[in-house]
Parts: sequence; structure tokens; C-alpha cells
Amino acid sequence: MTARWVVETVQPERDVNVTWQPISLLVKNQPPPDSDYFGPVQKTHNMLRVMESLRAADGNEAAFKAYWEFATRIHHDKDRDFDIAEALTAAGLDPAHASAFDDDAWDAEIQTRMDVGLGLTGNDVGTPIIAMDDDNGDRVGMFGPVISVAPKGEAGLKLWDSFVGITTTPGVWEVKRTRTVGPEFGERPS
Repeated sequence: MTARWVVETVQPERDVNVTWQPISLLVKNQPPPDSDYFGPVQKTHNMLRVMESLRAADGNEAAFKAYWEFATRIHHDKDRDFDIAEALTAAGLDPAHASAFDDDAWDAEIQTRMDVGLGLTGNDVGTPIIAMDDDNGDRVGMFGPVISVAPKGEAGLKLWDSFVGITTTPGVWEVKRTRTVGPEFGERPS
């Protein structure tokens, strides 16, 4: 939901260039292999391998296109067993990158990129992490916002401006309340 908010509302109205970075819940949370959680996070970790293969070959935009296609299938289509090569083709990407799915050579790159984000926030966070430069040019990051609905228009921009203020203000560590509703994904992105 946060990515959708940034893509659909923030980027068109604010001077924001996004470098999409991986965070592997498999690596971060290290669930036991016999848990119900392990299979789904192993699969999404392997999707990150594909995204890093695309980034290495074709840059950030290719990694984002794969992310958007994968997330749309998972969250909107409720399909967690889609064919990776077919999804890449649908996104206009080279389906040969699907071979990275089972290639653990990409794991070091995923870890390196994760470490940068977690270095800004600490390890007791999840996803999303948003990083930006503060008024002094120092890189700062914050976990969140975790949102149930991607706000649009002025509400979405107000949230962005507030988040920037919180993230770039020294000494702010946490803003949180208990989640009472799940995500509302809205219409399938085109």
C-alpha cells in the first residue's frame, strides 16, 4: 500500500526519485523451515533475487516493474503460485531473469542493500522503510508508514509532507498505533 501511495500520489506531485530496495522477510525474521511462514517468505525472497538480476542488467526501473507485477498478482489476484517468467513477460521484461529465482548468488546483494536501510532505522523494524536526505544532506530513514489505504490527492500529499517532517526531525524515533483494519488494495493497477 505504501508503494502504491508513493507511485500514484507522491511521485507525480513531489520531486521524488525512488530507488526501490529489497527487504527479505526470510532473512530478517529467520523463520524455522517447518513453520507456515517459511514457504511464503522463501518465495518472496526468491522474487527479490529476480529483481536484483533485473536491476544489475537493466537498472532500478526494471526491478520496480517486476516488483509491481509480482505485488499485483499476489495482492490483487490472490495468486502466490504464478509463473515468474510469464509475469516478467507481462511486465515487458526479459523472462530469462526468472532463472535468478533459484540462484543464491543474489543473496549477498539483497543482504547488502537491506543492511543500508536497516543501518538507518535499526533492526527492530519491518517494511516499508523510506530513506531520504535531511536538510543537512545526511541520509535518514524511518520505518513506515504502514497504511491500510493508499491516500490520494491532498490527503496523500499531506501524509507525505508529514512523513518527511517526522523522518528528517532529529530525535524522532517512533510513531505508532495498533492496526485495526487490514489493507484495502482497491482496483487492480493497470
